[in-house]
Amino acid sequence: MAGLNMTDVDLVALGNAEFLELWEHGYRLHPLDRALLAIRTSLPPGATTDEPVADWPLGRRNRALAQVRMLYFGPRLEGWTVCPQCGEKLEFEVDCAAIAATPLPEMERRVSARGGVYRLPTSRDLALVAGEADAERAALQLLERCTLERNMTGEGDSLTPAAIDEIAARMAEADPIAEITLGFECPVCSRASQEVLDLAVFLWSEIESRARRLLSEVHALAAAYGWTEAAILGMSELRRATYLRMVEA
Repeated sequence: MAGLNMTDVDLVALGNAEFLELWEHGYRLHPLDRALLAIRTSLPPGATTDEPVADWPLGRRNRALAQVRMLYFGPRLEGWTVCPQCGEKLEFEVDCAAIAATPLPEMERRVSARGGVYRLPTSRDLALVAGEADAERAALQLLERCTLERNMTGEGDSLTPAAIDEIAARMAEADPIAEITLGFECPVCSRASQEVLDLAVFLWSEIESRARRLLSEVHALAAAYGWTEAAILGMSELRRATYLRMVEA
């Protein structure tokens, strides 16, 4: 089958048994790899993409993750964080349907800034700088990896902080959902803050919760009726829930 762009194909939800396999295979993986696994396993059987998922721009990856999230948990993503000043709990809500509907970056995926040409970062780029503890050094290494052409203008061999900020801003314009930033204003201390929503980490926490719930249901029904895991997972959610209520009663 010819390579597919994410605008050409709808992702498909896994059955319960396949969903548990996804969780099991991703259990010991790095969060970046878990995200890619979730996307790959949600492609229709026999489908291939136009390039490896690890080489997609981050906005394209996040768009697909939003689609995966909608398959299993719906479009309304709810969560909370804490105010960095007073510790107040701050709730948020994200519309995954809006993320999934965001247009993909232009296919050439290049930006020009400061006399240079840069491609958009990918998951593979993030993986290669993930071990760098210093955020500024990680940003510089990421930018160096994405450099296609650079004309030095007397600033030396290193990019200045101002140049890095300008190039990052141009990348954000070209790929607006590569980084999903949420804004907050604390109702207690009025502190304004921002946090980046790591959609890959958030989605995997939901996948893990659902997998453990499925295993708990299998355990309860197998212990009560002696049914096999395959038989229990093959039931509809309504039937499993009905049997579980009878067991609990």
